[in-house]
Amino acid sequence: MTIPDSDLSVSFEFFPPKTEKMEETLWESLRHLVPLAPRFVSVTYGADGSTRERTHGTVTRIVRETSLPAAAHLTCVGADKSEIGDIARSYWAAGVRHIVALRGDAPGGGPFVPHPQGYANAAALVAGLKQVAPFEISVAAYPEGHPDSPNLAADLDNLKAKLDAGADRAITQFFFSAETYLRFRDRAVAVGITAELVPGILPIVNVAQARKFAAQCGAAIPPAMNSVLEGLDEQPETRQLVAATLAADLCRALQAEGVRHFHFYTLNRAPLTQALCLLLGKRAVG
Repeated sequence: MTIPDSDLSVSFEFFPPKTEKMEETLWESLRHLVPLAPRFVSVTYGADGSTRERTHGTVTRIVRETSLPAAAHLTCVGADKSEIGDIARSYWAAGVRHIVALRGDAPGGGPFVPHPQGYANAAALVAGLKQVAPFEISVAAYPEGHPDSPNLAADLDNLKAKLDAGADRAITQFFFSAETYLRFRDRAVAVGITAELVPGILPIVNVAQARKFAAQCGAAIPPAMNSVLEGLDEQPETRQLVAATLAADLCRALQAEGVRHFHFYTLNRAPLTQALCLLLGKRAVG
């Protein structure tokens, strides 16, 4: 069952390519996904700020060469407030009107330590960006809690602080169970959060990679799903069919609970994300 195309919106996340070959893959993926008229596309920023120039180059090229609304990820890591302000102003001058504002992670996976003259957290970053220009701002949400949060209540308090600072919406970390998102949404509403909470969906392109990502961010893979995925990296065609089915089932369960915007972590590859959008009723424009 699908919902009307007019009632469904999607957005896509990409990462800045490291090589010429990866750049070709990214732009080929964009060509396939542009006709789906995404609400926006976002480009990630290395956890320690390591991809700053490549992120800027990718985002500004998307703005320059396509009709897509592009969002640039920006973190607090490794830069003072003045430097972050300069980066934000350069985005605005290039036509970028949407920032995904994140605290970011420390280099090497250690504890996060704010820059002495920088922003202490994502809420402060949001407030600072709003002083630079009237950006549309998205922030991150963690249905299963951020690994650095002492508990789920503290994590929700942090999310509310980011939204109260001026963020327009939150995009969730990926998850693999509809109940995970729905429980999170209920908790958010209970503490007075009214902003849009966009579910982040990770179609499984590679099982080993997905398991690694999940372990790093604390996302639980349901045992039954884990069992189904076992051994599928050696069967790529079957893996793609199973991954599409699992992700489509997850999205349909969320649709049934009123979700109308999905954010797909594409890993710079179009086929699985494109198939999911079509399965959910999102048709190409033109």
